[in-house]
Amino acid sequence: MDAVKSIFQSVFRSRSKPRFQRLSWIRTSWRSVVNDHPIVRRSWNTLFWLPTAIVFTDFFFVVKQVAGPSMQPTLNPNSSQWRDIVLFDRYHVKVEPRYERGDIIAVWSPSDPSKLFIKRIIALAGDVVKTLPPYPDLQVCVPEGHVWVEGDERFNSDDSNVFGPVPLALIDAKLLYIIFPFDRIGPVSSRITVRDDLPKGPAWRNEMAAIERQQWRDSRVTKRSE
Repeated sequence: MDAVKSIFQSVFRSRSKPRFQRLSWIRTSWRSVVNDHPIVRRSWNTLFWLPTAIVFTDFFFVVKQVAGPSMQPTLNPNSSQWRDIVLFDRYHVKVEPRYERGDIIAVWSPSDPSKLFIKRIIALAGDVVKTLPPYPDLQVCVPEGHVWVEGDERFNSDDSNVFGPVPLALIDAKLLYIIFPFDRIGPVSSRITVRDDLPKGPAWRNEMAAIERQQWRDSRVTKRSE
C-alpha cells in the first residue's frame, strides 16, 4: 500500500510535466505495483472480472445450493449427506421462456417476495389440475400467464396448494444440471423414461419410484391445454 501511496504523491508533484508524459508514467508505475504486490494483483483481477461475473449470473447461468427437503428425492435425497449444488439457466427464461410439465424451476414466492423456492411445474396455463390440501378448491384451471408448481415431497412443501397458481414473471431460472455431489452429477430432465439397460437394484428401484410419481402427477392434470 505504501507503493500505491507513493505513486499518487509523485503524480501530484509532477504536474509540471506534459500531460501525456504523466499518463504514461502513471500506467508504467501502476503495472509495476500490480506485478510486484500479490494482494494488489488479486484485488485488481477481482475488480476486473467482477462486472463480467455479475452479467453472467444475472443473464445466463447461476449456481445454487438446494436447501430443504421439499424436492426430495429428486434433490437433497435422504441417501445423501450433502446438499445438492445445481446449475440453473436464466438466459432462456428471460429471452425465450418455454416451459413443459415436469420442468424444475427456481421461483419467487408470491406470498413472500424475499423467498426463492425450487419447485416442479405440474400444470401449464389452460390445464385443469386436481389440487391437494390445504387448497380450498378440488380443482383449478390455471389462468393465462401462470403455472401450477409443487414440490416432489408433497407433504413437506409450500407450493401452489398453499398460494395458488404462480405468475410466469416470478420464475427466476430453470434447472439444468446437478453438479454436486459427484455421484449424482448429470442433467435433470423434465420427463423420466424407463431405461431397459438398467440392472435391477437400488438405482432401478429409485427410477421406477420416480416414474410412478411422474405418472401420479400426470393423472392429476385432468384437462390439458394444446
